[in-house]
Amino acid sequence: MSSQHPSDLTDVLKSKKDAFQIPDGVIYLDGNSLGVLPKNVPDRIAEVVREEWGTSLIRAWNTHSWIDLPGRTGDRIARLIGAGKGTVVACDSTSVNVFKVLSAALSLRPERKVILSDNGNFPTDLYVASGLKQLLDKGHELRIVDPEGVRAAITDDVAAVMLTQVDYRTGRVHDMADLTRVAHSAGALAIWDLAHSAGAIPVDLAGAKADFAVGCGYKYLNGGPGAPAFLYVAPEHQDKVTSPLTGWMGHEAPFAFDLDYRPVTGINRMTVGTPAILALSSLHAALEVFEDVDMTDIRRKSISLSELFIAEVEARCPQLELASPRNPEARGSQVSFRFAEGYAVMQALIARGVIGDFRAPDVMRFGFTPLYLSHQDIVDAVGILQEILDTQSWNRPEFKTRAKVT
Repeated sequence: MSSQHPSDLTDVLKSKKDAFQIPDGVIYLDGNSLGVLPKNVPDRIAEVVREEWGTSLIRAWNTHSWIDLPGRTGDRIARLIGAGKGTVVACDSTSVNVFKVLSAALSLRPERKVILSDNGNFPTDLYVASGLKQLLDKGHELRIVDPEGVRAAITDDVAAVMLTQVDYRTGRVHDMADLTRVAHSAGALAIWDLAHSAGAIPVDLAGAKADFAVGCGYKYLNGGPGAPAFLYVAPEHQDKVTSPLTGWMGHEAPFAFDLDYRPVTGINRMTVGTPAILALSSLHAALEVFEDVDMTDIRRKSISLSELFIAEVEARCPQLELASPRNPEARGSQVSFRFAEGYAVMQALIARGVIGDFRAPDVMRFGFTPLYLSHQDIVDAVGILQEILDTQSWNRPEFKTRAKVT
């Protein structure tokens, strides 16, 4: 296939593709679910295993600064999400971090009982909120509205507005600055899930005055399957809140082994247990690829790729219905199309080397990671999609059998 699409010739990010290990014959449009392996990660993990763990053994907590790795990794992420140094820590999973920051937010607004979210939020965030309100048993309400109704639903009984910035199904983007401002005007706090934002679109947590945020390490940040997540706490809240999971890493003096818990100052009080050093080392190394990258360049190319994809699909695959906002400024770095047999079509695409994913009931998702995708990749992918639809080669039993992971 050709690699000379005109837009690729002036692409300032095109050299970044060499930093990733992409299998031959694969066009990867699923970085919004699991990022591609950066080439530097295997050597770094081997070094941690053989040299640091293998040679230094337990001494590596000090000699190789393992103990500080959650904070050092958090600082690398902070630059990508508009946060200051010492406001982000990499730890735990996104779901666990949602539990921690939502609990912290509710503790700052004890007189209020409403957690406001929307039905486009990632379901695990809603599950966690529901579980927390049952655990607290203080009369909290989880109020869920349509995404378009969030602004009007921010009333003076709301304790926390908890939203995912980029909708996982459609890519629709909430206006973080506006909704945070409205939340604050009503006396509420703003919590943002950046799972589909971090590393994909410019984010400005400090500029928006967000109170808390969480995010994922294995999507656009390419940290590997199950990579540690991250959380953000605004500086003005850090010493006012305590993690509901009061583990020893959040203690003021973890190696004093006191029987009473005293939280450390700063962001580290939101940590809990022993950091997963192998997984953190993978994420920390993966983030190196961003160190000389401007997020505005990523955004510019992302929009160019997604606009080309929509134009090509609508011209060549009229059977599909656009499920994402048409305005590129109103969506993240993904595009979704609806088709009744979307699952089977996606499996047929994957069999041909074009990897996206599917979300029930009928949504085919295509993620655009500017660091390793070209415009020619997009044209080639849509060509394969058109062929599958025109020949109905998706209409085979093996493509209709649902796997555990879709």
